[in-house]
Amino acid sequence: MTQTTPGRAPAWYRGATKDQWRTFTGAYLGWMLDVMDLMLFAMVISDVSADLDFDQSAAGFVASAALVATAVGGLFFGFIADRFGRTRSMVFSIVGYSAGTLLCGFSTSLTMLLVFRVVVGVCLGGEWSAGTALVSETWPERHRGKVLAWVQSAFGVGYALAALVAAIVLPIGGWRWVFFVGVLPALSALWIRRHTPEPKMWLERRERVSLGGAVRTLLTEHTRPFAVAMTFTSFAMLGYWGLFTWIPTYLATPVEDGGVGMDLVHSTTWLVLMQVGAVIGFVSFGYVADRIGRKLAFITYFVLAAALVPVFVSVNRPAVLLVVGIVVSLFGTGFYSGFGPAFAELFPTHIRGTAQGVVYNGSRAISAAGPATIGVVADRFGASAGLGITTAFFVLAALTVAVLLPETRGKALA
Repeated sequence: MTQTTPGRAPAWYRGATKDQWRTFTGAYLGWMLDVMDLMLFAMVISDVSADLDFDQSAAGFVASAALVATAVGGLFFGFIADRFGRTRSMVFSIVGYSAGTLLCGFSTSLTMLLVFRVVVGVCLGGEWSAGTALVSETWPERHRGKVLAWVQSAFGVGYALAALVAAIVLPIGGWRWVFFVGVLPALSALWIRRHTPEPKMWLERRERVSLGGAVRTLLTEHTRPFAVAMTFTSFAMLGYWGLFTWIPTYLATPVEDGGVGMDLVHSTTWLVLMQVGAVIGFVSFGYVADRIGRKLAFITYFVLAAALVPVFVSVNRPAVLLVVGIVVSLFGTGFYSGFGPAFAELFPTHIRGTAQGVVYNGSRAISAAGPATIGVVADRFGASAGLGITTAFFVLAALTVAVLLPETRGKALA
């Protein structure tokens, strides 16, 4: 019999059922591999652009196009999740983005690469919404923030895996083989499809709603929460994608051009260690949000991220940069753990997948302006000037939450 301290709730993992652990594992794997495939391009931007002969502005456009495409995928796969099941949607998404990443390795021009990255983006758009809905509807509400925070921590693992794949494969086989390795996540879809059950909540409350009907319900019956969620999430993602898409390039850029001037080994080590901060940020946000509320947790992380970016771009000593980078990663990524529980608590079951898909991936599409803008600024004024722009985005996210977002902590799912 499990012993617990009087007056305190048991740890989130105590007493979890086999089905709950399977949904957790499926969502964790799907999200980890989603991020790995998405970030592979960021790890090889310099090599791909040199081989296919395009500049940083074009590279930023390719990165942004993939993010825009996730909006289409979020809507389509979100509807699939509501109509046909969370697990099915997640499996289709994983197979799709794995195939798209493989195709990127066959690119012989900027146009081909752009098209294949769009394919990756569309399919990536479905995994997050299906996985978070799956976990939200399976685990108890008192632990929702913490459980989804642990799932979100797979982001840091996926980012680190992308850095490791690039470090190992790039010197041996070149950038094409880095993308070829990106097909491996498709194997996880077999396990997820076989072992991850659909949530009872969805099975009991699903409605045969059309795609148009789901969107109309979202826009007409849930207008305010939709608008608020889209606004603060877009600002937050503009900050994140603007900063972390270009950090690998910033580290490798020569000092005279405004970068740090690290070689591949040192920059890869730095990126992997930085994900320690990201994982701590993801996990800590869940505990903080379950303790003080989603709203105050968001504000705290956004404000600290905004304050730390100028410090990060002003440091030039590698050891100090590493420490600051870990802390920037903690607060500049940790807020992602709040999106899942907040969105799940804002929208009802029969349109939850569609709503989460549209909000999360629509915001990712808007955030595509981040990497593109920073690429242009970096070309004209240097890498550090470009990265500094992200401070404003984090500040705007904090202001939106402070003024408009209702507190949803502990709210039962509708």
